[in-house]
Amino acid sequence: MDGEMDREKLMKMAGAVRTGGKGSMRRKKKAVHKTTTTDDKRLQSTLKRIGVNAIPAIEEVNIFKDDVVIQFVNPKVQASIAANTWVVSGSPQMKKLQDMLPTIISQLGMFLLSNMTSWLLSGIQRISLLILEVLVLIT
Repeated sequence: MDGEMDREKLMKMAGAVRTGGKGSMRRKKKAVHKTTTTDDKRLQSTLKRIGVNAIPAIEEVNIFKDDVVIQFVNPKVQASIAANTWVVSGSPQMKKLQDMLPTIISQLGMFLLSNMTSWLLSGIQRISLLILEVLVLIT
């Protein structure tokens, strides 16, 4: 009976074992937590190696992607012409192209402007075809 009791006591004690308590082995190496500042420093050192220089006095950067405009207001702009690298950093805002169109027409080049007019004309043609289809269905 004593053997049974001792065994039950040992099983209970085994279930309540503390890891990391008094008498446990010390950690050999302290865990190093990476911060975003170290990533930023590494990025800046890499950009410095490429030969990126800051470009001052840029008020706004617009990046066009499909029908979305990614807009940076008062960004930090860096460039390396030799490496064909541009770095735009700041807080971006995603906006629809339709909402931005009145303010960005002056920024578009002739090539983009001609593409935009052909895009608008194709949209008008699609709308007129839809109207004709609706009229045919009604009559």
